[in-house]
Amino acid sequence: MKRTLRTTVLTVGALIAALGLPAGAAHADTTPRIDLRVLVVSDGGPSTDAIAAELAAAGTPYTRIDLTRSGRTVIDADFLADTVDGRPRARFQAVVLPNDNPFPAGSAEMAALAAYEQTYDIPQVDAYTYARPEAGLQYPIHGGYSGSIDGKRAEVTAAGKSGPFGYLDGAVPFEDNDPAVGESYAYLSKPVAGADFTPYVEAAIPGQPTKGTLVGEYRHDGRRELVVTFVYNQYQQQFRLLARGIVEWMTGGVHLGASRNYFSVHVDDVFAADDRWNSELNCTPGDVDCTDPAATPDPIRMTAGDVDHAVDWQDSKNFTLDFAYNGAGSVDHREDNNGADALADRLIARRGEFRWINHTYSHPFLGCVQDTTVVPWKCATHADGSTRWMSRNDISDEIATNRVWGQSAGLPLVNDELVTGEHSGMKVLPQQPEDNPNLALALDDNDITWLGSDNSREPAQRQVGPATTVPRFPMNVFYNAGRAAEQVDEYNWIYTSRAQGGSGICEDNPATTTCLPAPLDAATGYAGHIVPLETRIALGHVLANDPKPHFIHQSNLAEDRIAYPVLNGVLDGYEALFAEDTPVVNPRMRDIGAELRRRADWQAALGAGEITAHRIGATVTVDAPDGMAVPATLPTGTTLAGTAFGEAYAGAVSGWTPSTGTPLALTLPASAAAPAADAAAEPAPATGPAPKTRVPTGVTDPVGHTTDG
Repeated sequence: MKRTLRTTVLTVGALIAALGLPAGAAHADTTPRIDLRVLVVSDGGPSTDAIAAELAAAGTPYTRIDLTRSGRTVIDADFLADTVDGRPRARFQAVVLPNDNPFPAGSAEMAALAAYEQTYDIPQVDAYTYARPEAGLQYPIHGGYSGSIDGKRAEVTAAGKSGPFGYLDGAVPFEDNDPAVGESYAYLSKPVAGADFTPYVEAAIPGQPTKGTLVGEYRHDGRRELVVTFVYNQYQQQFRLLARGIVEWMTGGVHLGASRNYFSVHVDDVFAADDRWNSELNCTPGDVDCTDPAATPDPIRMTAGDVDHAVDWQDSKNFTLDFAYNGAGSVDHREDNNGADALADRLIARRGEFRWINHTYSHPFLGCVQDTTVVPWKCATHADGSTRWMSRNDISDEIATNRVWGQSAGLPLVNDELVTGEHSGMKVLPQQPEDNPNLALALDDNDITWLGSDNSREPAQRQVGPATTVPRFPMNVFYNAGRAAEQVDEYNWIYTSRAQGGSGICEDNPATTTCLPAPLDAATGYAGHIVPLETRIALGHVLANDPKPHFIHQSNLAEDRIAYPVLNGVLDGYEALFAEDTPVVNPRMRDIGAELRRRADWQAALGAGEITAHRIGATVTVDAPDGMAVPATLPTGTTLAGTAFGEAYAGAVSGWTPSTGTPLALTLPASAAAPAADAAAEPAPATGPAPKTRVPTGVTDPVGHTTDG
C-alpha cells in the first residue's frame, strides 16, 4: 500500500528550528546524511541480544544501550541526530527495541525516537513484542493464539519472499529439541482492521483454518516497524533463518559487514588407517591410553569402493571434501601387501575430485615426548626436569616428506596449509600447557601459512610462528568407529552414568550438555539420536555465518560410512530451507583462514573507532585505514569507481574491498536511492508501555558482543 504522509503540521523552517540546524539550511542541499550504524536498545532479554550478535558476526557497526544499567546514555534528540558541515545527520540507520515501546507512559525517550524515525525515515525493529493494536495487530484473544509453537512450521509469505526474506524457500521450522522445555513462545494474530500491516512470516493458528503473523511490517504515523511476536535466542534455528532478513529490512539492504552460509569438511588420516574402538575393553587398542594386555589393534581403512562412493556423493551434492593425507599410510600398506594398495591407486587416479591438505607423513605426536607408562599420559622430562620436545628437524621432516610424497603422487596441493596429527605441537591441556617451541621453527622451514587447530580447545585464531591457525569444529562422529554400532557403544560409554554402565564422564562434568538419561539402543541410537543431534549442531554453525571447517576421519567414510547421514542431513536440510541464490559456500582451508583474519582485523578497527561510513542519497562513503579490507552488503547494481561491486549472494551483492586510505565512494543503483528527509512529517505522540512479554523456560540468554553507547 502506498504510504501517505501528513505534511501540513510542520513547515520546513519549523523543523530546522526544532533540530537546531543553521539558518539557511533549507535553501541548501538538505538530503540528510545517514550514518551506517544501528542503535540496539536492550532490556537484557535474548531477542535484542540475538540481533546484536547477528550484527557483530557480520561486522555491522552498532551501539548498544542497556536499559537495565544505571547511568546509561539517555536517548534524546541530541543523541540521535546533529549537523555535519551544515547537513542534517542521522547517527543511526535503524533502531532495534526490545518491543514496540519499552519505556514508561509519556516517555520523552520514546517521543524522541518516534520523531527521529519520522524525520529521517529510520526503520524500527520490535525484537519481540506482544500482539496488540499499538503494534498493528489484534489482541490474541480475538481469534488468535498465545503459547508454545515448538515444533511448528511457519511460512514466509509472498510479500516476505519478494521482500526481505527472499533468500528463503518458504519454510521456517521451529525447533523442539526437548519436549520437557518450552523453547518458542509466540503470539499469533491478524492485523487490526484498516492497519497498514504486511505479514512476512505466518504460522497456522492452532484449532483454526487461518494463519497468524509472526513477523510483519507495520506502517503508521510516518514510521515503519518490523514487528516480531515470538521469543528467540541467537542459537535457535528459527532465528538463524530469519536473522539475515531482519538485518536487510532494517538497513534497506545497505550496510557494512557481510555474511555467508559456509560448510567445509576435512577428512583426516586419508591413506592411513584409524584404530577401532573395542567394546569389551572400553578403549581403543593402539591408542596411548589403552594399555590392557589384551588390546590388539583392529584398523579401519577406506577401500577403493569408498573412494568411488565419495566421488559420487560429492557430485550429487555439488560439494567438495578436503582430504588431509598421510603418505606413510600407503607406503606401509604396500610394504605389507607385496606392493599392492588398491585404495591409494584409486585415490591417486581420482585425485582431482578432492582438495588435499598435508597431514604429516606418519601422523606422529609433534608436541612433547609422551610418557605412556601412566594413564593419562604425561610429558617426558630430562634429568633436570625440563620438558622433552620433538625436535625441529623431526617435525620439519614430517611436513616436508609428506609434501614430497604428495607431489610425486600428483596430488593437487596447496603447500602453505598444514594439519598436524591430533593438532599436536600446539598446546593441549592439561599435559602440555604450551606449544612445542620447535613447532614454529619447523613451520617457518616449510613456509606454512595456515595451521589447523581444534576449535573445542582454541576457538580464536592465533599465530604460531609464521602460521595463523584455522580453528576446526570436531564432529562427534568418532575417529575410531567405522560401524554405527561401534559409534553408539562408545557414545554410551562416554555419555552415560557409571550406574548405567558408562564412564561417568558426564557425572564428573555436569556442564556437559549431551549427557544421556539412558543408554542408546545399539540398533537405532545412531540414526535416531546421534545423527539428528550432530546434524542440528553442524547446521547451526552453517547458519551462523561461521566459515570454520568441520573435521571427521577417513574411517567415517569406510565400512558403514557413518559420516554421510550427518553430512546429508546438513546439506539436504539446507537445500530445503534456502533459495537457489543463497547456496552453501564451500571454501578450502587457506580461504577460510584469510576470511577469519580479515574479520578479526575489521572488528579491531571497529572497536578502535577507525571506521566511519554514511549514506547521502545514492552515495555510500566509507572511511577506513589504508589497506584495511572493508566488508559491505549493498543492492545489486552498486558500483565502486564505475565497476560493479561485490558478488551476488542472497539477493544482494557483498564482499570485501581494500581501502586506499582515502574514502571509498560507492554508488547505489537508482532503484535503491534513499528518500530525502521527511522535513514536514508530523511527529507521533509516544504510546504507552508494552505489556510485559513472556520468555519461556529453557531459552538461553546469551551475552551479545556489543559496543557501549
